[in-house]
Amino acid sequence: MGVMQAMQAALSGLRATQAGLDVVAQNVANADSVGYTRREQVVTQEVSGNFTTGVRTAAIKRILDVLLQRQLRLETAAANYTDTRASYTSELDKIFGAPGSEGALDTTFNNFTQALESLANDPASFTARAAVLGGASGLAAHLTSLSQQVQTMRTNAEAQISSDVRQANDLLQQLEQVNNRILGGNTTNAALLDQRDQIIDGLSRLMDVRVTPLDNGSVNVLTTGGLSLFDGIAAVRLDFDVRDNLGPQSLYDIDPNLRTVGTIMVVGASGGSFDALATNLIRSGEIAALVELRDKTLVDAQSQLDELAAFMASALSDHTQAGTAVAGPPAGFDVDTTGLQRGNVITLDYIDTPGGATHRVSFIRVEDPSQLPLDDAATADPNDRVFGISFAGGMAAVATQMQAAFTSLGANLVASNPGGNTVRIVDDGAGNTTDVTGLSARITMTGLTSGNVELPLFVDGGMNNAPYTGSLDGGSQKLGFSQRITLNPALTADTSGLVAYAAGTLAGDPTRPLHLVDALTNARFTYDPQTGIGGSAAPLVGTIGNFARRIVETQGANAQNAQSLNEGQGIVLSSLQKRFADNSGVNVDREMADLVRLQNAYAANARVITATKEMMDLLLRI
Repeated sequence: MGVMQAMQAALSGLRATQAGLDVVAQNVANADSVGYTRREQVVTQEVSGNFTTGVRTAAIKRILDVLLQRQLRLETAAANYTDTRASYTSELDKIFGAPGSEGALDTTFNNFTQALESLANDPASFTARAAVLGGASGLAAHLTSLSQQVQTMRTNAEAQISSDVRQANDLLQQLEQVNNRILGGNTTNAALLDQRDQIIDGLSRLMDVRVTPLDNGSVNVLTTGGLSLFDGIAAVRLDFDVRDNLGPQSLYDIDPNLRTVGTIMVVGASGGSFDALATNLIRSGEIAALVELRDKTLVDAQSQLDELAAFMASALSDHTQAGTAVAGPPAGFDVDTTGLQRGNVITLDYIDTPGGATHRVSFIRVEDPSQLPLDDAATADPNDRVFGISFAGGMAAVATQMQAAFTSLGANLVASNPGGNTVRIVDDGAGNTTDVTGLSARITMTGLTSGNVELPLFVDGGMNNAPYTGSLDGGSQKLGFSQRITLNPALTADTSGLVAYAAGTLAGDPTRPLHLVDALTNARFTYDPQTGIGGSAAPLVGTIGNFARRIVETQGANAQNAQSLNEGQGIVLSSLQKRFADNSGVNVDREMADLVRLQNAYAANARVITATKEMMDLLLRI
């Protein structure tokens, strides 16, 4: 190598070293910058013919573990999902209170039943009667308040989804703009690549994103559910039709005509749109958590309150009219349906012979044809077959509808109307087919002195104080009933109704108060598993007091589970963030070591230049 070649090689070394020093300085200056990825100089030799003539900076590359980054984004979405759920379920737990604590739902219920027990001990006491009315009014108000707070939380979730969707749109627009700059000739611009990654990281807090690099330097961004957010060129637009002041009837449905809450519509470049929530395209992140809270967790809480309110009202007001046996042949039962209200039920039990398979059929009075046919889930019994029947055409028409139901079931039974409001169901008279084992009707008492001990102590304040019957006409009366439940004003006007169930009932007669206590504390009911308590195959069976306590316990367990899951997810995320920072973040000590190395290289190249200069001077003096 000649002297001039040595000089050129040393000069190239100085230039490369200076570039390396610039990289180190940039790393140190941005050690605390959010989203900054450590840079590293890539040096390559310069070759002329068969000889190396120096070095040059081939690239300034980002130190980035793409697989670790992908996992970090998914765990970021999961962490925001669990954190949002933990926050809401904790608030819900506070609203319901700890089991047995002052102000908790089960405590309010127990206070009411204790007041009824005191009344049963002294039915003539005006003080005891006032205590019962106060307890009932307080319990109804408590249910109403809880329902309103649940709906307020749903409204807040709706508003936050709207805000998150706007934020997602802003990020997607920024992504498109930055990506266009990268494709415009800046594919190696580390600052732009960092900016693009930071935008995608922001998206990962809102939803579960998966990024696929493209050969041209662009990226595809999709959710794990398959929703394409950015195709490498253009971003989609997300629309959310936010609704204000959600109520119990505000529910999500894939049918836009039935949906009464907002949904996320994905609008493509061509203008076409589809519902992202209908096929679960967003599965994690803050948005997914808010949607689940709005449409599942908080809806379940409302359903639990409605179930409790409905059973409380029904247990006190519903009279079971037992069937009377028909000796036959054919054998069966008669039941008097006088006073059967919309939503009331006629229950039939029969058994196949031989074989012994038992069956239960519930006939629910429904006058609204739009609600038919009924689903078997209309009752909580998993083995129940449910049919809706109308009384509009008279009792003969009722029998005809029942007969059609038997035909569809393949049951050898005969329904008829022997007279008045009586329904008769018997077997077909043939041996070894079907035997009727029971027939009864659940009839809501609408007055205070019907002659039966049941009374409408709680009524539906949203339906002009009508008794709760479980009507399905125009929609389920149970839906949102906890927000409308109120004390029967007729009892406020005349407290004797708490005792007097018929004309001439003595003021000290404990019959009605004892029945009310028994209905609330001893009678066992099957609760709808769609409330989130109990399973479809094994629904919860117990007293109303048991169910009230189970509601409170469920909210506490949900909050604790959500908090535990969030803490675990936080540990996972922190671990990944540390690994990512160790790999891609700036370590000042490491940069200082690189600085020393570059200083030594700079000094060495400078000495080569000095030496070659001295050699040139010597040659010129010869």
